[in-house]
Amino acid sequence: MFKNKMNQLFEDQKSVHVLYSYNESEDYIRQVVNYIQNGIFAGNCIILIENDRLYPFIHNKLKTLLTTDQMKMINRINNFDFYYSSGSYHPPAILDYFNKTVQPYLEKGISFRSWAHVEWSSMEDPLHIIEDFEKIADNAVNQLSFPLICAYKSERMPEYLRNILMETHPYILVEDDLILSEQYPSSTDVK
Repeated sequence: MFKNKMNQLFEDQKSVHVLYSYNESEDYIRQVVNYIQNGIFAGNCIILIENDRLYPFIHNKLKTLLTTDQMKMINRINNFDFYYSSGSYHPPAILDYFNKTVQPYLEKGISFRSWAHVEWSSMEDPLHIIEDFEKIADNAVNQLSFPLICAYKSERMPEYLRNILMETHPYILVEDDLILSEQYPSSTDVK
């Protein structure tokens, strides 16, 4: 169901911003591998923003499913370097890093999709900054027309953050099902 519904969504519209809240690393790895494999089979390059702990497992699984040339379609970025490129979790610096990353794809007209494993150092980090970043990310997805899944560890999502994320992602990946967020404001909502 995940593959069909997700692929159909990407065929119908290119601008897709999805929240994925996961519990177990095994489920996470399965989802990211499916997303990457489906993207490559659809002709997309992949921007994978992932940590050093999980990436080897993802990479090893993908090597069994993809050819050497297909593996070259994956651009992996260390998520710590990505989110803390300015020394702190600073949305404008993150956006600048992302824009520099996607610029070659945009200039050459190469379609891409992105998977971002969002992590932060501690719960002391101001959660409103994550809200600012997710609004920026949602805008970028719509302006640049690409699919993005933002993955968060469930246990690191207090209720306040969960609500923010539901308001900034129009779609939610729950197990193998893709659902609409009821909290995401539609284009007809006035704020």
